[in-house]
Amino acid sequence: MGVHAISKTAVWVLVALVSAPVMAEKNATDSIAEYRAMLQDGNPADLFEAKGEDLWKQARGPNKVTLEQCDLGKGPGVVQGVWVELPRYFADTQQVQDLESRLLTCMESLQGFDAHAIRNTPYGKGEQANITALATWVASLSKGMAFKFPQTHPEEKRLFELGRQLFYYRAGSHDFSCATCHGQDNKRIRLQDLPNLTTKAGAGLGFGAWPAYRVSNGQMWGMQLRLNDCYRQQRFPYAQFGTEAGIALSVYMGVTAQGVETTAPSIRR
Repeated sequence: MGVHAISKTAVWVLVALVSAPVMAEKNATDSIAEYRAMLQDGNPADLFEAKGEDLWKQARGPNKVTLEQCDLGKGPGVVQGVWVELPRYFADTQQVQDLESRLLTCMESLQGFDAHAIRNTPYGKGEQANITALATWVASLSKGMAFKFPQTHPEEKRLFELGRQLFYYRAGSHDFSCATCHGQDNKRIRLQDLPNLTTKAGAGLGFGAWPAYRVSNGQMWGMQLRLNDCYRQQRFPYAQFGTEAGIALSVYMGVTAQGVETTAPSIRR
């Protein structure tokens, strides 16, 4: 075998070695996408949707009334299309609220629940679990609609800027920020692709998928729990339910995703 033949063979071997990890990565990503697509037809989120609709129409709390007069931004009782416009400013609370915190306000003002007690309940427990189900149902009625978050009120603008600053804020024992994992294209943890939340498409893919059913733990997660879990992985302090920091991050991601269609409630690993 001549020198030319040896060199040619070596080149092909090198190409094969370099290509193998790329092909494996592509196959793994494609396999996860196919797995999600297969599960979507029987997404367990459907069960939470049904529970949420029942909770909306059920007379509950000390006042024994329904949530059918709850104003989520489009008037009392209007549900369709509200998810793609939240968080937004509400005059009655003088706050920018996301879907979950707004539902809590209605549960307190209409049904007589103790909002402080619910806010301090561990995520996924008690009435917080019911809020997740309600949010899942409400979000389902906007599925396929494009995000169009209002940015006219000074408080809405303030929270967008606060959310942007929090997204890049580095701290904790690992010196992490949200941008550490979600500030660039083509990043991943193990087999999990990480959307670049600084781009319109990435924010739509990330923010626009929640509430979502987590296959790995068999739980339904709203955006507030999703953000709190990110804080946990950054080694940040526990984020209280409905905290302004979480709502500000939602405003930042939602406004960045303007025009993208929501896929929530979706299914995640």
